[in-house]
Amino acid sequence: MTVRTQISRRTFLSGSSAAVAATAVAAMGIGRASAASRPNILVIVTDDQPLYTEWATPRIFDWLAGQGTRFANGFATTPLCAPARSSLFTGQYAHNHGVRGNRQSSRLDHARTVQRQLQEAGYRTGLCGKFLNGWQVLDHPPFFEEWSLLAKPTYDNGVWNFNGTVRPLPDYTTTVVKDRALGFLQRSASDRRPWFLCLAPYAPHGPHRPEPRYARARVPAWHGRPSVFEADKTDKPPFIQRATAKPARGAAVRDAQFRTLLSVDDLAAAVRVKLAELGQLENTLVLFLGDNGFSWSDHGWHRKSVPYSPAIRVPFYLSWPAAGLNTGRSDDRLVASVDIAPTILDAAGLTGARAHPMDGHSLLTSYRRERLLIEWWRERADERPQSWAAHRTGSRQYTEYYDTVLDRSGNPAGSGKVTFREYYDLERDPWQLDNLLHNATPQAERDLGIPALSAQLALDRASAGTAATPVAGHPPAP
Repeated sequence: MTVRTQISRRTFLSGSSAAVAATAVAAMGIGRASAASRPNILVIVTDDQPLYTEWATPRIFDWLAGQGTRFANGFATTPLCAPARSSLFTGQYAHNHGVRGNRQSSRLDHARTVQRQLQEAGYRTGLCGKFLNGWQVLDHPPFFEEWSLLAKPTYDNGVWNFNGTVRPLPDYTTTVVKDRALGFLQRSASDRRPWFLCLAPYAPHGPHRPEPRYARARVPAWHGRPSVFEADKTDKPPFIQRATAKPARGAAVRDAQFRTLLSVDDLAAAVRVKLAELGQLENTLVLFLGDNGFSWSDHGWHRKSVPYSPAIRVPFYLSWPAAGLNTGRSDDRLVASVDIAPTILDAAGLTGARAHPMDGHSLLTSYRRERLLIEWWRERADERPQSWAAHRTGSRQYTEYYDTVLDRSGNPAGSGKVTFREYYDLERDPWQLDNLLHNATPQAERDLGIPALSAQLALDRASAGTAATPVAGHPPAP
């Protein structure tokens, strides 16, 4: 049955079959599924995929952006794999879920995850691909009923945990994710429970090894962008002033990432066909995003972990035909990985079952945040960059760097002193070339509102739940 507007919405508690009727909601002109027609939920999360990679994923773009919703301002709240994925599963900023770095995955409280709440509400839950950095191959991912876990991320000869059976498999790992995903979906033909499936291919993470048939795929030429050719970096922090990655290196990484993403496009296309065959395409909520972006030698930097747009902005799409979200619209709101879990719970009618405060908000409402917190921590004293936190809005970005490093327990240590600051007018300077705080006078800083920004950033870095203040006239999500 196709459900489009003013659908009844129910809240499930503790996985009970009992439900409490709630008022129908029509935020954004859409509705949520009733208990009898709860949507299936598919999340596809790629590894290190930045913006401007649509050429390599045309069928994904056609399905989820051309016939769904494209969020033009999608972000990773921490541009690093394990913290970003923990935020996806919990709806929390890293300073709240505690996984601040790639070595802290064991700190995640899995009882707070969306997969737990869905499983307890009667969903069949599945995971195919990468889970969290450092996850041990013998350990089962909590609250997933079925899993095909790639223990040490790789493109070839992966070691997998298939529902408790550990074995090596020489096949290309994106293809394994595809095949296992199709098997999971096929079982829904006889298992009538709604399902939640997270597909997490390793692509396009380094070493960017393409599938053999795409190894020589011709990629469109790229001539860089202003941030790649920035000559004067005296207004940047010292580690960026010392960064020396050349445009040719950025272009080579871009080409290699594109070639690995061609297989991800095959994966998504096969999943779409299978959903259509099963008659489940209409009532499946699909969310697609990169866990973080990647710099193609922007400002001389060739990795992630920095507060510049290429490293923090990601492709971000949503489709749910049964709710009317299949119209090919563009949404300019600031959205992020922390919004995935609350969106899923909202669609499933489980907002009343939240076991902890969430920093994210459902994308199914009209909620519009005025700013987004983005944060990153140094894990070793010799690591670059320093720890930092930033406020991002649609028109500006303010960043502070700190004398902070994570201790062995994954907690921040050090003086916490601010060591460098950046402020960019993104409307005038979208490539972040002109740091307006470089040699700025105290009066110029006051004119820019820096004291208030710094104070608000400090508050948000210590906040727990709904950290971003909504714009006037836009109430927060329920």
